[in-house]
Amino acid sequence: MGNNCLLHGAVGYMVIHPQFVPSCSNCNMPLLHSLCASSSLILPTTTAAAAQLAAKPSVLSPAPSSSSKDFAVPIPGLPTHVKEKILSLEVMGVDAGRALSLNPALRTASLDSVHSVIAYLLSKGIHHKDLGRILGMCPRILTSSVRADLGPVFAFISRDLGVPDSGFRRVINKCPRLLASSVGDQLKPALDYLRRLGFTDTNALAYHDPVLLVSSVEKTLIPKLQYLVGLGMSREEAVGMVLRCPGLFTFSIDRNFKPKYEYLIGQMGRSLQDLKDFPQYFAFSLEKRIKRRHQELRHSGLTLPLSTMLKSTDEELKQGIERLTELNREKKKKKKKASHVARQRVALTERHDKVASLIGRPGS
Repeated sequence: MGNNCLLHGAVGYMVIHPQFVPSCSNCNMPLLHSLCASSSLILPTTTAAAAQLAAKPSVLSPAPSSSSKDFAVPIPGLPTHVKEKILSLEVMGVDAGRALSLNPALRTASLDSVHSVIAYLLSKGIHHKDLGRILGMCPRILTSSVRADLGPVFAFISRDLGVPDSGFRRVINKCPRLLASSVGDQLKPALDYLRRLGFTDTNALAYHDPVLLVSSVEKTLIPKLQYLVGLGMSREEAVGMVLRCPGLFTFSIDRNFKPKYEYLIGQMGRSLQDLKDFPQYFAFSLEKRIKRRHQELRHSGLTLPLSTMLKSTDEELKQGIERLTELNREKKKKKKKASHVARQRVALTERHDKVASLIGRPGS
């Protein structure tokens, strides 16, 4: 890897333990900039802590791990503001290399702006422990404008979705991409479309399916609804399916809908009605669940409703197959016995008829 890489171009990394990372006396979060202190962050070099730190061995590492209890910081050679930025990200649990790669604007963003974003998120109820996951999934948030980008998103969540301030954390943790989405270009149009379809419970949409709000109406939502209609159902039936199972809007047409529908019709011998009755079918793994369960039932000579076949645990399915097999065995026994009794009755009737015919002959 070339030396031009902002994070990996350094000769090596110095392991920084969290207890040696300065923290703000006001907010107790890792120092990000002079907003928290009278001077910019300078790693300790002459204090006792620095002496202990110096005793820690230097290591060569391809990339800092956000799951480690230590934080890898490039050795001297990079600008101080870059080292501060990398350290700040790693302390929060964000893979700095990945963040800088996915969001090049972060390279030149001021530490003031990064700090203002973090402070704003914390003021909205986001916890320190959430930052690593949220910012790691969507590094674009770090270079967002609090006034132009983040503020309108929280206003939308509050006003349009009816989420109280205490619910912000839950919604954002469910879908961090909300914070990187435009209210006017993305969130509002998606909400309007979903409402027209029948998604009237905006609270449920916010807490359980907020990913639908960051989905493109023209490129994602409409094409998937059209695919379901193309299978042979009416638009009303297709809409009813997505209302019962909103996750349908998150599945790929080519990697999910098509192969699973083909298996349902071609291999399982099911009908479109089975899909209408149980749209959650698309939520189960084709290889790990659907095929395996179908083969188990076929081997046993049984057929179950899709919901029972797929929602049951392995143990429940096993017990169900055993019970049905035993019931079928009993039915066969009863049927065989009934058939035997019927044959006996026929034979007895025939004998009676024969005797009657002999008795009724002239001269008998």
